Amino acid sequence: MTQLLVGLFMIIFLALPPVAKIMESVMIIHMHMQMPMLIIAGFLIAKVIQSKFPGFFDKWNRNGLPGIMLFIIIVSFWTLPRTMDEALNEQSMEIFKFISLPLLAGIPLRDSWKRLEKLGRNVVIILFTILFFAMGWLYVDAPVQLCNNYLIIDQIILGWGFLTTAICFVIYLGYVFFVDPSKYE
Repeated sequence: MTQLLVGLFMIIFLALPPVAKIMESVMIIHMHMQMPMLIIAGFLIAKVIQSKFPGFFDKWNRNGLPGIMLFIIIVSFWTLPRTMDEALNEQSMEIFKFISLPLLAGIPLRDSWKRLEKLGRNVVIILFTILFFAMGWLYVDAPVQLCNNYLIIDQIILGWGFLTTAICFVIYLGYVFFVDPSKYE
C-alpha cells in the first residue's frame, strides 16, 4: 500500500503545473527525468494492481513478452521528437503522457521483468542500447532543429544524454557477459 501511495504522489507531484513546466522547460530533464519518473511511479503502483487482478496478468502476460512489448512500444513512442513537441503543444498529448507512461509502461514493466528469463532481459537492454545510440546520434548529428519547443543546444545535450546512457548499458552488458555472480555469493 505504501508503494501505491508513493506512486500516486509522484504522478500528482509531476503533474502539478509549476513542476511540469519547470521539468519540461529543459529537454534533457523532460526526457531523462520526468518520463522515467512517471514510469517508476507506474512500477510502484503495479504491485497493488497485480494483487487486485492476478488472473488478468497470468492470462495475458504469462511469459512477460506481451507486457515488455507494450513497454518497448510506449517508451519508443515517447523518445520521438514529434511526441515531445506534441506533449508541450497539445494538452491531450500531455494527459496521454501522464497516463501512458505509468499505466502502459510502468505497470507492464514490473509484471513482465520478473517473468522474463535472463536472456529476455538482456535482449531488452540490448534493444534499448541500440535505440539510445540511434536517438543519441539523431539528436546530436541532426542538421536541423528536431523539436520546435527547444533550442538546438538542448537537442544536442539530450543526444549526449542518450549516448551516455547507451554507453552505461554497454558497460552493464559487458559486466553481465564477463562476470559470474555465483563466484561472489
